[in-house]
Amino acid sequence: MFLRAIARPLMAKVKQTTGIVGLDVVPNAREVLINLYTKTLKEIQAVPEDEGYRKAVESFTRQRLKVCREEEDWEMIEKKLGCGQVEELIEEAQDELKLIEKMIEWDPWGVPDDYECEVVEDNSPVPKHVPLHRPGPLPEEFYKTLEAAQSRPQKEAPAVSSGQPKESDL
Repeated sequence: MFLRAIARPLMAKVKQTTGIVGLDVVPNAREVLINLYTKTLKEIQAVPEDEGYRKAVESFTRQRLKVCREEEDWEMIEKKLGCGQVEELIEEAQDELKLIEKMIEWDPWGVPDDYECEVVEDNSPVPKHVPLHRPGPLPEEFYKTLEAAQSRPQKEAPAVSSGQPKESDL
């Protein structure tokens, strides 16, 4: 018991550098990540449940939190998550918390009930700054291939039976 509680942290590999300029090693990265992911899951509760943003954030945050709780070693956390170094994950989690705060402030999902959207008819001129999303004509080869495929005689499909023998078979 003593060895697990005291010696294991002392014998753990210590990261010397991240190899990324300006990104310092965080010796207690696992604990920092667990705290950030827990806070993220708490903060995202302010976003409506049915919003895609909330669903996505909750999904990947829960998965990352689970890995951080299961693994003690920073190398295993990095390996299992496959999303970079733990220090990068810390920055990402901090950025996500800032974004959650901004998203709550901006309220992009809160469209008022009385909001009316302007509908532009097909015949009206499109302003030059708006791209036209109309596909160009298909090549002639497409139409030839389509016509050839439609004119081929179809093979008869085998008859579907109930699995019971016919009277003529008896």
